[in-house]
Amino acid sequence: MNQIKIGKFIAERRKEHGFLQKDIAARLGVSEKTISKWECGVSQS
Repeated sequence: MNQIKIGKFIAERRKEHGFLQKDIAARLGVSEKTISKWECGVSQS
């Protein structure tokens, strides 16, 4: 899978379960900006 496909998958599952980016960020201990970047397929290198 490429970054864009993974990002779309994350966003779809998050929305499917009714979570906001901030909810996922809090559970994973990362920032909302990080979740946004993951969902947009932006590299975290």
